[in-house]
Order: sequence, then C-alpha cells, then structure tokens
Amino acid sequence: MNGSKMLGVLGGMGPLASAEFMRRLTLLTPAERDQDHIPAVLWSDPRVPDRTAARIAGGEDPLAALLRGIAGLEAAGCGAIAIPCNTAHGWFDAMQAATPLPILHIVDAAAADLARLGIVRGTIGVMGTAGTLAMRLYQQRLAARGYDCLVPDEAEMEALVTPAIARVKANAVAAAYAPLADAATHLAARGAQAVVLGCTEIPLGIAAGPPLPFPVCDTLDALARAAIAWARG
Repeated sequence: MNGSKMLGVLGGMGPLASAEFMRRLTLLTPAERDQDHIPAVLWSDPRVPDRTAARIAGGEDPLAALLRGIAGLEAAGCGAIAIPCNTAHGWFDAMQAATPLPILHIVDAAAADLARLGIVRGTIGVMGTAGTLAMRLYQQRLAARGYDCLVPDEAEMEALVTPAIARVKANAVAAAYAPLADAATHLAARGAQAVVLGCTEIPLGIAAGPPLPFPVCDTLDALARAAIAWARG
C-alpha cells in the first residue's frame, strides 16, 4: 500500500456507522501486516446538524459543519475523502467545490458494487433516510447507469425504515433488524433484483439478523471498496 495516500473519513453521521466503516475498511483491505493497511484519519463529529431535517423539515443547514470537517482532513494531510453518510451527499457539489481533494461519491461506489454482484442494469430497490430518498440521490444518479429504482412507500417509511434507523442511532441495533428486513422484502416482492442499503445505519441493522434471501448492496462495504481502490490506484 502506498503510505503517502492517506484517506480522510468525514464521519459522525452517525458515530456507530463511522466506526463500522473503519472496521469494514480494515477487514476488506488485502493485508498481511499493519503496514499493508490504508493510512486514515477519522473526523467523527456528531454535532453536524441532522441532514434529513435540513432537507425536508427546514432544519439547520449542515454545510458549515461539513466544510469544517473537510478543512480538518485537509490539514491532516489526507489525499481523498470518504463520507459514510448517504444523506450528507445531498451537499456533495458544495463540498467538492470547497476542496481540491477528491470526494468518493457513495452512490458511485454503490453502482460499482451492484456491478460486482452482476447487476449492471434493471430494477433495484433503494432504502434510505427520508432525506436521501426525497433528494433522489440514488434515483437520479443510477438512472444514468440504466437502473430503475423502487423505494419504500410513505407508509413503509413511517412504520418501518425511519424508526429502524433511529433505533440504530440509539444503539438499539438488534431491534432494527425486523422492520428493515420487512421493508427490503417488500421491495424484492415488487420486482427489485437487489436492494441497496442506502443509509449507513441500515447495514448495521440488517447485520443483526439472518441474511436476506436476495442480493443486497451494503453501502458501507461499497464505500470501503472504493476507498481501497483509490488507495491502491
């Protein structure tokens, strides 16, 4: 591994997802010794205002806090930035405009992971926060690659997905499995060839129970693979 290529991780959204991203990055890296791993700096700041509330409920804009983290990662000598929070990518253009460092886009990472699974076009399901889905972060970016996106309906979001994400953020991870599995199963029943876990809390909840009987794209793993590809490139 090129020791000069230090990865910056803009995290804290939420803290458990950021910590899990660092674990996945370590486990997915081909390594036989400490020195084979990717140098990384985690900026975990849970004070960043809620991204979904900012987009759909008039909450405080998180951009200033996001840019503060990016500046800190720049000062630490990082060469690229990964953000293990899907909804924060609603501010991707503004963040990228504020730094010369490349920011690895989590939706592009998910698309690469779908291709790794052998799904290069067609209908996929996308689970995420209400903010991510309202901003159409996946629907717009993946449509250009030949995918049609199914998302949970409003009732499923209110009864299943949103409460489950809140449970993970409250460290009640095991309690998030059943509602998340139900929501993913509904998308598969509607014709999704695979389901993208498009909120970095969702993979944590899904991992708390039995594997789902259809392909899933775990965006924590997908972003970790993109970071490894950058570091080895």
